[in-house]
Amino acid sequence: MENTSIITEKLLALGEPSYRDFSASLMPTVDPATVIGIRMLALRKLASELYGTPEAELFCRTLPHVYFEEYNLHGCLIEKRRSYEAVIEGLEALLPYIDNWATCDMISPPVFKRRPPALIDQICIWLETDRTYTIRFGLRTLMAHYLDDGFAPFVLELAASVRSENYYLRMMVAWFFATALAKQYDAALLYIAEKRLAPWTHNKAIQKALESRRVPDAHKAHLRTLRYRSIDDHV
Repeated sequence: MENTSIITEKLLALGEPSYRDFSASLMPTVDPATVIGIRMLALRKLASELYGTPEAELFCRTLPHVYFEEYNLHGCLIEKRRSYEAVIEGLEALLPYIDNWATCDMISPPVFKRRPPALIDQICIWLETDRTYTIRFGLRTLMAHYLDDGFAPFVLELAASVRSENYYLRMMVAWFFATALAKQYDAALLYIAEKRLAPWTHNKAIQKALESRRVPDAHKAHLRTLRYRSIDDHV
């Protein structure tokens, strides 16, 4: 525990009270008392300094953490791992403890950019759990790596299959389909035109697409005609 305390002291020294208050206000699921207030640039710099040290290895083995930024630092350290297997091992240990959208969304391991064949199977495993932020992480990973040159229509079905009343999951599905409408319009439009998403998610996906600069005006005009006028429209 001594080495972990050293890292915690480093984190506490980087805190900015005004930034702490701002950060805490954006994360309703996080206890404000656990927020130190560290900017991501400083956090990633610290991760670079610590990576590969015995202190960092012990820190990543010591869960749960106390502070919000400890989880973020843990995520940054996992990102630096060079092998896919090591990244997955680290994520499998960390993801069950994540309880907020900010930590979930900031973790983006570079090894995923190569889209190892096993990654899509791992995403499916994450999507089938009962943990909100593990599912969100799976959706976020799917969106980041399979809507461009790695696209296949089945990834849309994977995202559409996530049904939940949880705000952070519904919003992630909406974000996914808004991004798909920007990148794979014809394929994604089927899910909107045929109203395959839950009504709230359907309308939110259209809203976010309308707000996007990546969606052409002609597409936006058509999407406006596809919104539910009210939640009762789907009955």
